[in-house]
Amino acid sequence: QVQLAEFGGGLVQAGGSLRLSCGATGSIFRLDVMGWYRQAPGKQRDLVATITTGGSTTYADSVKGRFTVSWDSANTVYLQMNSLKPDDTAIYYCKAIDCDGDHWGQGTQVTVSS
Repeated sequence: QVQLAEFGGGLVQAGGSLRLSCGATGSIFRLDVMGWYRQAPGKQRDLVATITTGGSTTYADSVKGRFTVSWDSANTVYLQMNSLKPDDTAIYYCKAIDCDGDHWGQGTQVTVSS
């Protein structure tokens, strides 16, 4: 089993930056993909960015050019968020995929004030 723990959420003004981190523990040698999703109040959970063990990345159109996902050798995945907008306000969830399926973190709140 894989356990995920997210850190780094908070309150920031529009135009500011935040960096989220997600540490993976447990059966991490079988991880294939890690990524970030977000869910705003009353909305569905949407993809923000993903990264594979080979370093291939995918971004939602709404965050391209502003957010960067990375994965280090300590099995921590990061989401660097720049030029934040009020529309980025949501709970951000870390997700890991292995042969057992999807694993989710508990989420961290990001609030961007205008």
